[in-house]
Amino acid sequence: MAQARWLLVVQALWELLRYDVIFRIWGFRRIHAGLRRMAARQRLGHPSMETEIREAMKWAFSLYWKPALCLQRSVAMARLYRRHGLDAEVVIGYRAQPFLSHAWVEINGRIVNDSVVYQQRLCALERI
Repeated sequence: MAQARWLLVVQALWELLRYDVIFRIWGFRRIHAGLRRMAARQRLGHPSMETEIREAMKWAFSLYWKPALCLQRSVAMARLYRRHGLDAEVVIGYRAQPFLSHAWVEINGRIVNDSVVYQQRLCALERI
């Protein structure tokens, strides 16, 4: 079981690195298009995977050599959820005055990687 957890951490680190490389070479447009094309795997993910992936992402964030901002964290996490059969969605929200923007991940309309305050106080600009 511990081996499976470390495999998830490695996959999470890969997703963070993948985001950085694609963003630097092709920009966010490529990341956006790739995430839009990627659907959850056909098999339905086990509910316990949600918690295991969230914990693996926490480990990956602590091991990653540079700070990952909310959009990178959310894209990486959503891709990992989708790889394991959970239908995750990246939401980019904003508030106009004073300006604030933030990205988070939802599964079935429930925020899984952040505070529900963002969902309540920000308008959804994009759902990927």
